[in-house]
Amino acid sequence: MQFRDFHAPTAAAAASSATTASVPYLDSAFDLATICLISALLLLSLLSLFFVFHLRLKCRTSHQLQNFNSLWTVRLLLVLFISFWAVNELLRIPFFRRRYPYPFLPALTLAQQAGLCKVHVVLSLGLYEPGFLVTFLFLVNVSVKKHSRDNKWGVVIVFALCLPIFLLQLFFTYFSPPEVPIPGFLKRSFMTIKDEYGNDAVLCMYPLVNTLVFCAFAIVYAVCFLLSCWRVVSLVINKGLRVRIYALASAVLFPLLVQLLFLGISVVFSPADTFYGGAALMVFLSVLCCTVVGESILIIRPITEALSAGGDCCLWIRDVGPGKQVADEG
Repeated sequence: MQFRDFHAPTAAAAASSATTASVPYLDSAFDLATICLISALLLLSLLSLFFVFHLRLKCRTSHQLQNFNSLWTVRLLLVLFISFWAVNELLRIPFFRRRYPYPFLPALTLAQQAGLCKVHVVLSLGLYEPGFLVTFLFLVNVSVKKHSRDNKWGVVIVFALCLPIFLLQLFFTYFSPPEVPIPGFLKRSFMTIKDEYGNDAVLCMYPLVNTLVFCAFAIVYAVCFLLSCWRVVSLVINKGLRVRIYALASAVLFPLLVQLLFLGISVVFSPADTFYGGAALMVFLSVLCCTVVGESILIIRPITEALSAGGDCCLWIRDVGPGKQVADEG
């Protein structure tokens, strides 16, 4: 494959993008594995949505469920963040940027495909993933409160906490401070290559600057999440709930560490290298693990228990010592 930097599409490049060869299969096994896993995650998210709205309807006839259902908007936001993250990951796959719009829209030019790569970086590392991570933290913190009021402001709080990293990712992707210009290779979110058919193809990549910004967020988040889980564990007596909290902490913090590791590795390789494909797949798998366990522990499992016992068995903390607060949220 031949590599070249891409700045502005020439007339020949635009014509080439309009006549890209019709390849009836995906570009690599990594893309196929990613699409299959995205489909499975979307099915799980659909199941989570069913549980959220089912509990919302049930609480109208059950007084015991009304208190547990006070966070239904936050749980709904969690499912939406995860679903949008999964759909956004499709933008990283050349197959969808090159072929999927054909039945309905005109073919995307190289410049438009490059623009989608930038959108993917901003939304993935700046909004959707920070969004569901912050929602995890919010739900864990709320679980140690004695009484759970109607958290109408929960959604606002989550978005407010996500706003700084979103603005930073947006700034470093589309702008550059004039006083301290950032070299292009540090901000590069895509690369244009010649595929085996001689056609131009745009491959997405994770920019180094955006990766560093997300790493800073992840470090701060990991400390806050660990402290929150430790606070909950200090109140829990039930061994089963302890195991559940340990599983949630492990499924969030360990995959986050793996993601940071392979994000750093991906910066070293070219998007056309097999090693980069493997690193990108590991980044995806680490986030996938986090989302699956998060939806299972924070949405599906507690709602199932609430429905089966009328809201009484979905407590994080059912029995605590004197002077301690009782949590009433799963």
